[in-house]
Amino acid sequence: MTTDPAAASAADLRTDCTADADGRITFALRAPSATGRLLLRLRPKKGQPEKILHLLDPEPGEDGRLRAVLEQQPLLAEGRWDVYLLPEPDAPRRRLRPGLRDLRALLGGHLRDWQSSVAVRVPYVTKDGYLAVRAWLRTAHAEVEGIDVTDRSMTVRARLHGATLAQGAAVRLRLRGGGGTERTVVPRAEDDGRGFSFTVDYGELVGDDDTGDRVWDLFVRAVSASTGEETSIRIGRLFDDVADRKEIFVLPAAVIGGAVVRPYYTVDNDLSVLADRT
Repeated sequence: MTTDPAAASAADLRTDCTADADGRITFALRAPSATGRLLLRLRPKKGQPEKILHLLDPEPGEDGRLRAVLEQQPLLAEGRWDVYLLPEPDAPRRRLRPGLRDLRALLGGHLRDWQSSVAVRVPYVTKDGYLAVRAWLRTAHAEVEGIDVTDRSMTVRARLHGATLAQGAAVRLRLRGGGGTERTVVPRAEDDGRGFSFTVDYGELVGDDDTGDRVWDLFVRAVSASTGEETSIRIGRLFDDVADRKEIFVLPAAVIGGAVVRPYYTVDNDLSVLADRT
């Protein structure tokens, strides 16, 4: 297999992609003369070697462009997957830039009932302008459906997927790096045992230190649908087209006892609360 030099230039190595509600992603290379296979690489942690690769075999579409489909199976491991074109088996792989991204089918993700395992995929553009896929893979998940913020508290509405609330269920706020320090809130459960809400009093999260900050991560204790056992499930928001929510969804802050308290989404789109005295 060969690749037209002009088509293989960095500027032309682009692919359109379309995501559907079931997790399937279709890639369509914009360079008509490009050939080869698509390679998805799970981005390794800094200093670690890459370990997981996934190859896709494209086929010519009606317009002559190569199209490759990432099916629902196998499930992608949780993390960030970079997308490459592999022109030939021994040729250097070339990272792909994004063309059109049709993610409309992802917008109603919060309206469906997800079963275990919860597998979410969102194509996105990296900071340096390349195409990647953000994947989440969890046994169960608690999806945030709304957050109401006051000057002293926040009330979160959420729904479980792949789990139901356990008898005596509790929302736990764990102090990051706090050696097991927790605050517990009793949730208000809906009749189906999956929807719930809870209110967090910010005053419970502010420490007595004059400086420094505290980060609290939110979990709910529930029963896994796959194992039937009680487990702690991270609370966050995954079911839409936003791969990186942290810098986009900025929630209001409140000042409590000299500390600035603000709920926020982490780099993994999980919900946490920062209490900052700096």
